[in-house]
Amino acid sequence: MPSESTDITDQILAHHEWFREQFVRLDDAKAASPANPDALRAVWDPLATKLDLHAIAEEEIFYPQLLRRGTEDPEEATLDAIGDHNDIRDGVHAAEAHTVGTPEWWAAVTAAREANDEHMAEEEREGIADFRANAPAGLREALGRQFARFFEQHPTTDGVNVSDKNPERYVETIERDIAQTRAGDGSLGIGSLKGQRQL
Repeated sequence: MPSESTDITDQILAHHEWFREQFVRLDDAKAASPANPDALRAVWDPLATKLDLHAIAEEEIFYPQLLRRGTEDPEEATLDAIGDHNDIRDGVHAAEAHTVGTPEWWAAVTAAREANDEHMAEEEREGIADFRANAPAGLREALGRQFARFFEQHPTTDGVNVSDKNPERYVETIERDIAQTRAGDGSLGIGSLKGQRQL
């Protein structure tokens, strides 16, 4: 799923396209060999991992800067996004509790897919469009390098907290950090959110 652009919004959009392609591959695997859990697992396992990691990367890198730079109600967009991430995580983690290919597993996968579809559509229409309109290219590229580095450092979810977050607490914490940064040295605060996974 590599993106040639270092712009974080281009990279997020490339991830979205990859997610859509993988869910289609999952459909194809179900149609071609519905009783073959290995074929399903070969598609689902990397997809589930990337769904988890993508949400964390956005929460650590993209949404704090959307709250700083957005002008089209970034608070509401962020609250919605974190809630969507929780729904996606819930589906991914529910699937882990069931045998691959069973009706219960498919129900969990479908829940993750539907939440992800809704999230991607809203994010592309709202958060990404707002950020592209208001964040300078240099910032988007710097964040994109952080985004790419996150996936280089985390090929799996090992050591990454992929539990749900409280959307209101997440936004409150970021906005408090923004206020402190603006009262201080006026920097953009990039990279100031280490430990954000604990929100």
